[in-house]
Amino acid sequence: MAIKNLPAEELLRPGGGGCPGCPSTISMRVALKALGKNTIFVMPAACAVVCVGGYPKSSFDVSVMSVLFEAAAAGASGLVAGLKRQGKTDTNVVVWAGDGGTYDIGLQSLSGAVERGTDFIYVCYNNEMYSNTGIQRSSATPYGAWTTTTWTGKAEGKKDLPAIMRAHGLPYMATASPSYPEDLYQKVRKAMSIRGPKYIEILAPCPPGWRFPMDKTLEMGRLAVDTGALALYEYENEQLHFNLKSKSILEGKTQPKPIEEYLKLQGRFGHLFKPERNEQALSRIQADLDRSWAKFRKQVECGLA
Repeated sequence: MAIKNLPAEELLRPGGGGCPGCPSTISMRVALKALGKNTIFVMPAACAVVCVGGYPKSSFDVSVMSVLFEAAAAGASGLVAGLKRQGKTDTNVVVWAGDGGTYDIGLQSLSGAVERGTDFIYVCYNNEMYSNTGIQRSSATPYGAWTTTTWTGKAEGKKDLPAIMRAHGLPYMATASPSYPEDLYQKVRKAMSIRGPKYIEILAPCPPGWRFPMDKTLEMGRLAVDTGALALYEYENEQLHFNLKSKSILEGKTQPKPIEEYLKLQGRFGHLFKPERNEQALSRIQADLDRSWAKFRKQVECGLA
Protein backbone atom coordinates (compact mmCIF):
# COMPACT_ATOMS: atom_id res chain seq x y z
CA MET A 1 0.00 0.00 0.00
CA ALA A 2 1.23 3.48 -0.89
CA ILE A 3 0.72 6.24 1.65
CA LYS A 4 -1.28 8.18 -0.95
CA ASN A 5 -3.87 5.39 -0.84
CA LEU A 6 -4.66 5.81 2.86
CA PRO A 7 -8.20 7.11 3.50
CA ALA A 8 -8.42 10.86 3.08
CA GLU A 9 -10.79 11.46 6.00
CA GLU A 10 -9.08 12.96 9.04
CA LEU A 11 -10.48 12.05 12.45
CA LEU A 12 -7.72 13.86 14.29
CA ARG A 13 -8.25 17.58 13.88
CA PRO A 14 -5.70 20.40 14.14
CA GLY A 15 -5.24 22.05 17.50
CA GLY A 16 -4.21 19.12 19.68
CA GLY A 17 -1.94 19.52 22.67
CA GLY A 18 0.95 17.32 21.52
CA CYS A 19 4.52 18.51 21.08
CA PRO A 20 5.78 19.23 17.56
CA GLY A 21 6.91 15.91 16.09
CA CYS A 22 4.89 13.90 18.63
CA PRO A 23 5.02 10.23 17.56
CA SER A 24 1.82 9.35 19.40
CA THR A 25 -0.15 11.97 17.49
CA ILE A 26 1.33 10.85 14.16
CA SER A 27 0.50 7.22 14.96
CA MET A 28 -2.99 8.08 16.15
CA ARG A 29 -3.72 9.96 12.93
CA VAL A 30 -2.79 6.86 10.90
CA ALA A 31 -4.60 4.45 13.23
CA LEU A 32 -7.83 6.47 13.06
CA LYS A 33 -7.75 6.25 9.27
CA ALA A 34 -7.84 2.48 9.72
CA LEU A 35 -10.36 2.42 12.57
CA GLY A 36 -12.93 4.86 11.24
CA LYS A 37 -15.48 6.93 13.14
CA ASN A 38 -17.20 4.01 14.89
CA THR A 39 -14.44 3.96 17.50
CA ILE A 40 -14.18 4.68 21.21
CA PHE A 41 -10.77 5.44 22.67
CA VAL A 42 -9.98 4.60 26.29
CA MET A 43 -7.05 6.60 27.64
CA PRO A 44 -5.33 6.50 31.02
CA ALA A 45 -3.12 9.32 32.28
CA ALA A 46 -0.68 9.89 29.43
CA CYS A 47 0.56 12.40 26.87
CA ALA A 48 -2.26 11.30 24.55
CA VAL A 49 -4.89 12.65 26.95
CA VAL A 50 -3.29 16.08 26.65
CA CYS A 51 -3.52 15.79 22.86
CA VAL A 52 -7.32 15.51 23.11
CA GLY A 53 -7.47 19.20 24.07
CA GLY A 54 -9.29 21.07 26.81
CA TYR A 55 -12.99 20.92 27.56
CA PRO A 56 -15.34 21.74 25.84
CA LYS A 57 -13.32 21.50 22.63
CA SER A 58 -11.50 18.45 21.32
CA SER A 59 -9.15 17.67 18.45
CA PHE A 60 -10.63 14.14 18.27
CA ASP A 61 -13.57 13.28 16.04
CA VAL A 62 -14.28 10.06 17.97
CA SER A 63 -15.44 9.43 21.51
CA VAL A 64 -12.80 9.32 24.25
CA MET A 65 -13.15 7.90 27.77
CA SER A 66 -10.45 9.12 30.14
CA VAL A 67 -9.74 6.75 33.04
CA LEU A 68 -7.35 6.34 35.94
CA PHE A 69 -3.74 5.41 35.23
CA GLU A 70 -4.13 1.74 36.19
CA ALA A 71 -7.59 1.14 34.76
CA ALA A 72 -7.45 1.48 30.95
CA ALA A 73 -7.98 -2.19 30.08
CA ALA A 74 -10.57 -2.58 32.85
CA GLY A 75 -12.46 0.43 31.51
CA ALA A 76 -12.31 -1.04 28.01
CA SER A 77 -13.66 -4.33 29.34
CA GLY A 78 -16.65 -2.50 30.81
CA LEU A 79 -17.27 -0.66 27.54
CA VAL A 80 -17.16 -3.88 25.52
CA ALA A 81 -19.61 -5.55 27.95
CA GLY A 82 -21.98 -2.56 27.84
CA LEU A 83 -21.92 -2.33 24.04
CA LYS A 84 -22.53 -6.08 23.77
CA ARG A 85 -25.56 -5.77 26.05
CA GLN A 86 -26.93 -3.17 23.63
CA GLY A 87 -26.25 -5.43 20.66
CA LYS A 88 -23.44 -3.22 19.36
CA THR A 89 -20.61 -5.55 18.39
CA ASP A 90 -19.10 -3.53 15.55
CA THR A 91 -17.73 -0.61 17.60
CA ASN A 92 -13.94 -0.51 17.86
CA VAL A 93 -12.95 -0.23 21.53
CA VAL A 94 -9.32 0.86 21.58
CA VAL A 95 -7.04 1.53 24.52
CA TRP A 96 -4.36 4.11 23.69
CA ALA A 97 -1.79 4.14 26.49
CA GLY A 98 1.86 4.91 27.08
CA ASP A 99 4.45 2.52 28.45
CA GLY A 100 3.99 3.78 32.00
CA GLY A 101 0.30 2.89 31.90
CA THR A 102 1.04 -0.41 30.16
CA TYR A 103 4.36 -1.88 31.28
CA ASP A 104 3.99 -0.73 34.89
CA ILE A 105 0.88 0.81 36.42
CA GLY A 106 -1.69 -0.75 34.08
CA LEU A 107 -0.15 -4.20 33.60
CA GLN A 108 -2.57 -5.94 35.95
CA SER A 109 -5.70 -4.70 34.18
CA LEU A 110 -4.19 -5.42 30.76
CA SER A 111 -3.28 -8.97 31.76
CA GLY A 112 -6.74 -9.52 33.23
CA ALA A 113 -8.56 -8.22 30.15
CA VAL A 114 -6.49 -10.39 27.82
CA GLU A 115 -6.95 -13.45 30.05
CA ARG A 116 -10.73 -12.89 29.96
CA GLY A 117 -10.66 -12.72 26.16
CA THR A 118 -11.96 -9.13 25.94
CA ASP A 119 -12.64 -8.15 22.33
CA PHE A 120 -10.61 -4.95 22.10
CA ILE A 121 -7.43 -3.49 20.66
CA TYR A 122 -4.80 -2.33 23.13
CA VAL A 123 -2.24 0.08 21.67
CA CYS A 124 0.86 0.96 23.67
CA TYR A 125 2.80 3.89 22.26
CA ASN A 126 6.12 3.17 23.90
CA ASN A 127 8.31 6.24 24.34
CA GLU A 128 10.33 4.30 26.92
CA MET A 129 9.68 6.66 29.85
CA TYR A 130 7.04 8.61 31.76
CA SER A 131 7.17 11.57 29.42
CA ASN A 132 3.99 13.36 30.49
CA THR A 133 5.02 13.60 34.15
CA GLY A 134 8.62 14.72 33.74
CA ILE A 135 10.65 12.06 31.89
CA GLN A 136 11.05 9.47 34.67
CA ARG A 137 12.23 5.92 33.99
CA SER A 138 9.76 3.12 33.36
CA SER A 139 10.39 -0.60 33.00
CA ALA A 140 10.39 0.06 29.23
CA THR A 141 13.39 2.41 29.55
CA PRO A 142 16.44 0.77 27.95
CA TYR A 143 19.71 0.12 29.73
CA GLY A 144 22.00 3.13 29.90
CA ALA A 145 19.36 5.76 29.11
CA TRP A 146 19.22 9.06 30.97
CA THR A 147 15.95 10.07 32.61
CA THR A 148 15.30 12.48 35.48
CA THR A 149 15.33 9.51 37.86
CA THR A 150 18.28 7.71 36.20
CA TRP A 151 20.49 10.72 35.61
CA THR A 152 23.66 8.59 35.38
CA GLY A 153 21.99 6.10 33.05
CA LYS A 154 19.54 3.30 33.82
CA ALA A 155 21.29 0.32 35.38
CA GLU A 156 18.68 -2.28 34.36
CA GLY A 157 17.51 -3.57 31.00
CA LYS A 158 13.99 -3.07 29.64
CA LYS A 159 11.08 -5.41 30.19
CA ASP A 160 10.08 -7.56 27.20
CA LEU A 161 6.36 -6.89 27.39
CA PRO A 162 5.61 -8.11 23.84
CA ALA A 163 6.90 -11.53 24.90
CA ILE A 164 4.72 -11.37 28.01
CA MET A 165 1.71 -10.59 25.85
CA ARG A 166 2.48 -13.47 23.49
CA ALA A 167 2.66 -15.75 26.53
CA HIS A 168 -0.97 -14.83 27.23
CA GLY A 169 -1.92 -16.65 24.04
CA LEU A 170 -3.81 -13.72 22.53
CA PRO A 171 -4.86 -14.14 18.86
CA TYR A 172 -2.90 -11.20 17.46
CA MET A 173 -0.15 -8.81 18.41
CA ALA A 174 2.21 -6.64 16.41
CA THR A 175 4.95 -4.06 16.67
CA ALA A 176 4.86 -0.90 14.58
CA SER A 177 6.36 2.53 14.01
CA PRO A 178 4.99 5.91 12.89
CA SER A 179 7.93 5.97 10.45
CA TYR A 180 6.17 3.21 8.48
CA PRO A 181 2.55 4.44 8.29
CA GLU A 182 1.42 1.90 5.68
CA ASP A 183 2.63 -0.96 7.86
CA LEU A 184 0.92 0.54 10.92
CA TYR A 185 -2.32 1.05 8.99
CA GLN A 186 -2.39 -2.54 7.75
CA LYS A 187 -1.70 -3.95 11.22
CA VAL A 188 -4.55 -1.95 12.75
CA ARG A 189 -6.87 -3.15 9.96
CA LYS A 190 -5.86 -6.75 10.59
CA ALA A 191 -6.43 -6.35 14.33
CA MET A 192 -9.94 -5.05 13.59
CA SER A 193 -10.77 -8.21 11.65
CA ILE A 194 -9.87 -10.57 14.50
CA ARG A 195 -12.11 -11.32 17.48
CA GLY A 196 -10.68 -11.26 20.98
CA PRO A 197 -7.87 -9.23 22.56
CA LYS A 198 -5.26 -7.67 20.27
CA TYR A 199 -2.08 -5.86 21.32
CA ILE A 200 -0.09 -3.43 19.15
CA GLU A 201 3.08 -1.81 20.42
CA ILE A 202 4.33 1.31 18.65
CA LEU A 203 7.87 2.55 19.29
CA ALA A 204 7.38 6.28 19.86
CA PRO A 205 10.62 8.30 19.67
CA CYS A 206 9.91 11.31 21.90
CA PRO A 207 11.91 14.44 20.94
CA PRO A 208 11.95 16.19 24.36
CA GLY A 209 12.46 12.98 26.35
CA TRP A 210 15.01 11.38 24.06
CA ARG A 211 16.66 14.75 23.43
CA PHE A 212 16.72 15.03 19.67
CA PRO A 213 15.38 17.75 17.30
CA MET A 214 11.62 17.73 16.88
CA ASP A 215 11.84 17.41 13.08
CA LYS A 216 13.74 14.09 13.35
CA THR A 217 10.99 11.85 14.77
CA LEU A 218 10.41 9.79 11.64
CA GLU A 219 14.12 9.57 10.90
CA MET A 220 14.70 8.24 14.42
CA GLY A 221 12.01 5.61 13.94
CA ARG A 222 13.54 4.42 10.67
CA LEU A 223 16.97 4.27 12.27
CA ALA A 224 15.56 2.12 15.09
CA VAL A 225 14.51 -0.45 12.48
CA ASP A 226 17.73 -0.12 10.45
CA THR A 227 19.88 -0.86 13.51
CA GLY A 228 17.63 -3.63 14.80
CA ALA A 229 16.71 -1.68 17.93
CA LEU A 230 13.10 -2.18 16.83
CA ALA A 231 11.96 -5.44 15.25
CA LEU A 232 8.80 -5.08 13.17
CA TYR A 233 6.76 -8.26 13.37
CA GLU A 234 3.33 -9.83 13.81
CA TYR A 235 2.25 -12.70 16.05
CA GLU A 236 -0.71 -14.64 14.70
CA ASN A 237 -1.80 -18.25 15.09
CA GLU A 238 1.10 -18.75 17.53
CA GLN A 239 3.63 -17.82 14.82
CA LEU A 240 5.99 -14.87 14.43
CA HIS A 241 6.14 -13.15 11.04
CA PHE A 242 8.65 -10.34 10.50
CA ASN A 243 7.98 -7.32 8.30
CA LEU A 244 9.90 -4.96 6.03
CA LYS A 245 13.61 -4.56 6.76
CA SER A 246 13.28 -6.55 9.99
CA LYS A 247 12.53 -9.62 7.88
CA SER A 248 15.74 -9.11 5.91
CA ILE A 249 17.74 -8.67 9.11
CA LEU A 250 16.21 -11.81 10.61
CA GLU A 251 17.07 -13.85 7.48
CA GLY A 252 20.61 -12.46 7.30
CA LYS A 253 20.00 -10.78 3.94
CA THR A 254 20.62 -7.31 5.41
CA GLN A 255 23.18 -6.37 8.01
CA PRO A 256 21.82 -3.92 10.58
CA LYS A 257 23.53 -0.58 10.94
CA PRO A 258 25.75 -0.18 14.05
CA ILE A 259 23.60 0.54 17.09
CA GLU A 260 25.81 3.54 17.88
CA GLU A 261 24.32 5.39 14.90
CA TYR A 262 20.99 5.25 16.70
CA LEU A 263 22.30 6.05 20.18
CA LYS A 264 24.51 9.00 19.19
CA LEU A 265 21.56 11.03 17.93
CA GLN A 266 19.79 10.80 21.28
CA GLY A 267 20.88 13.11 24.06
CA ARG A 268 19.66 10.59 26.62
CA PHE A 269 22.66 8.43 25.66
CA GLY A 270 25.09 11.33 25.31
CA HIS A 271 26.90 10.41 28.53
CA LEU A 272 27.99 7.13 26.91
CA PHE A 273 30.13 9.07 24.44
CA LYS A 274 31.39 12.06 26.48
CA PRO A 275 33.99 12.86 27.62
CA GLU A 276 35.08 9.46 26.30
CA ARG A 277 33.29 6.37 25.05
CA ASN A 278 31.87 4.04 27.67
CA GLU A 279 32.94 0.83 25.96
CA GLN A 280 31.50 -1.42 28.65
CA ALA A 281 28.01 0.06 28.42
CA LEU A 282 28.03 0.17 24.61
CA SER A 283 29.19 -3.45 24.46
CA ARG A 284 26.38 -4.51 26.78
CA ILE A 285 23.77 -2.72 24.66
CA GLN A 286 25.03 -4.43 21.51
CA ALA A 287 25.25 -7.83 23.23
CA ASP A 288 21.67 -7.51 24.54
CA LEU A 289 20.49 -6.65 21.03
CA ASP A 290 22.35 -9.59 19.50
CA ARG A 291 20.80 -11.97 22.05
CA SER A 292 17.34 -10.64 21.27
CA TRP A 293 17.73 -11.30 17.55
CA ALA A 294 19.26 -14.73 18.18
CA LYS A 295 16.20 -15.58 20.26
CA PHE A 296 13.88 -14.37 17.48
CA ARG A 297 15.69 -16.58 14.94
CA LYS A 298 15.46 -19.61 17.18
CA GLN A 299 11.74 -19.02 17.80
CA VAL A 300 11.02 -18.68 14.08
CA GLU A 301 13.11 -21.74 13.18
CA CYS A 302 11.40 -23.87 15.82
CA GLY A 303 7.94 -22.49 15.12
CA LEU A 304 7.68 -21.12 18.63
CA ALA A 305 6.20 -17.84 19.78
